Amino acid sequence: MKPTLSLALAAALALTTLLGVALAAATPATLPALKSTDIPRDTQSGPAAPGGGRAQPPVPANAKLPTLWLIGDSTVRNGTAGDGTNLNQWGWGAPLVAYFDLTKINVVNRAFGGTSSRSFYGANWKRMVDLIQKGDFVLLQFGANDNGGATGKGALPGVGDNTAMNGAETVHSFGWYLQQYVAETRAKGATPIICSLTPRKGWTPDGHFVRANTTHAAWAGQVAKTTQTPYVDLYELIARSYEVLGPGKVDALYVPSPTEKLHTGWDGAVNNAECVVAGLKNLQDDPLAPYLSDRGQAVAAVDTTLPAPPPKPAAPATPSAAHP
Repeated sequence: MKPTLSLALAAALALTTLLGVALAAATPATLPALKSTDIPRDTQSGPAAPGGGRAQPPVPANAKLPTLWLIGDSTVRNGTAGDGTNLNQWGWGAPLVAYFDLTKINVVNRAFGGTSSRSFYGANWKRMVDLIQKGDFVLLQFGANDNGGATGKGALPGVGDNTAMNGAETVHSFGWYLQQYVAETRAKGATPIICSLTPRKGWTPDGHFVRANTTHAAWAGQVAKTTQTPYVDLYELIARSYEVLGPGKVDALYVPSPTEKLHTGWDGAVNNAECVVAGLKNLQDDPLAPYLSDRGQAVAAVDTTLPAPPPKPAAPATPSAAHP
């Protein structure tokens, strides 16, 4: 009789597979490290306004191809041009371009810093929704700026139909705005995909990454379930990748380090973009699979319904000269 794997060994092998999410392991050694200079400029921002001035929102490079539209806040596209000129901070939408074959699909990052699901819907979305074509895709992520309710710029908590007034404006729930993006994307013949928000940096005493994921991350998942929309739990994927890397390496992913807790530099944006791809590839029917580049195909799928791998042990304290 052939020996069989013990349950413990099988579990260990499953956890080992999950380690591939980490930045250091997600891209095989056969591919060079991704640099910001590898990203075509016209995928980051559109041409400047006539006579100079601020860059215009990016548009599809090839009208004959389907387009992957990215919408969200500064964690997706940081700064006016999304090119690292804002304190060397980058959103994950910039490096995500490298994971797709631009001869098969356009990648257009229309995310905008400081926006909430509500403020983006009321302004930015209205200026781009008519550009969406049948066969396109809209990958959306909100939540970082959605606190504050009707008196601020955010949405109301939850996913319900409750409303409140801010002057003449009727303010809806976070879930309501996500539902509008989904419905209006589908009305254009395009495919919506919901991501949960990127997490703010924080650690527990035992080395786990803090998961404050019972609000906007959970609500994004609820909307995806009720609307039967493909869902990438980016919050959990990033948290798992950080636990593999450990606090020291994770600090270096945020800019300025170590005080920043939300916005990443280039390496952090690459890590998070790979987490997006890892989540997409785990979808039962990943609609973007035909458009991945070699780099995108090399990223391993990660199933967040499986147990997370154990966090990296904390580095031992260095003994002082007085106390060897």
